[in-house]
Amino acid sequence: MSDLKVTVAGVQFKNPVIPASGTFGYGREYEQFYPLSKLGGISVKGTTLERREGNPAPRVAETPSGMLNSVGLQNGGADKFINYELPNLATKNTRIIANIAGATIEDCAKLAGMLNGTAVDMIELNISCPNVKHGGAAFGTCCDTAAQITAEVKKATDKPLMVKLSPNVTDIAEIAKAVEAAGADALSLINTVLGMRIDIRNRRPILKNNVGGLSGPAVFPIAVRMVWQVYNSVKIPIIGMGGIATPEDAIEMMMAGAAAVQVGAAIFADPFAPLKIIDGMDKWCDENGVKSISEIVGAVKPW
Repeated sequence: MSDLKVTVAGVQFKNPVIPASGTFGYGREYEQFYPLSKLGGISVKGTTLERREGNPAPRVAETPSGMLNSVGLQNGGADKFINYELPNLATKNTRIIANIAGATIEDCAKLAGMLNGTAVDMIELNISCPNVKHGGAAFGTCCDTAAQITAEVKKATDKPLMVKLSPNVTDIAEIAKAVEAAGADALSLINTVLGMRIDIRNRRPILKNNVGGLSGPAVFPIAVRMVWQVYNSVKIPIIGMGGIATPEDAIEMMMAGAAAVQVGAAIFADPFAPLKIIDGMDKWCDENGVKSISEIVGAVKPW
């Protein structure tokens, strides 16, 4: 068997496959299917300081090769995560990535500080959610604001800080460089691509929020391109995501420059998708003489 261990910002993962934030909750439902210890890690549901009800329904819509969502960061708040969800996750023998978001820079910094001394292995700062009216993507579409929030959150925590970037920008590499310069230890990309569907019978958007984030195989080529661009622009590690559904997708994403991958929409179609990807990557490594999966990071050879 090949060595599937990877290291991101000093955190070692037993394999490079991580369910993406917002697609796996806190793992409780999926434990009915398999031990969470089989996963490299879990990026938990996005957490805010206070409880959020999210956006009104309908907030999910099917699209060709994907889905739109405008859930709006529904979650139970920081106290519930720290006191109820985190103690359970800490017993599962997998890495815990706490995805955090806030309406203000101060909110994000305070939340990051609350996670000091907890079982969280890494913080994923979401500056790219397109489904909230305050904060969210507003922080991640400008180099100055992306750098500012990164610097403030970094000062507030002793955990490795990974910043989740938005694809809804003109030049994602410039945002990545600004975040790196501000102290980020790693990057994750891409978040969802802003999209829209219309019900032609009633002439209204299908989503009550009008627009939402597109995920699934439809965005995979965009994600690969952006990961490759960012990999060639920064020195910090990248966790790649966006439409990964097969072992081949994960390998392609790592060849573009991702040190690990997150799997999201594919889990809705098949709860076992992460395990199938792990097994398939292991088999591919054996068949291709790859002793360590980390060997393929950034291995693409552009023409």
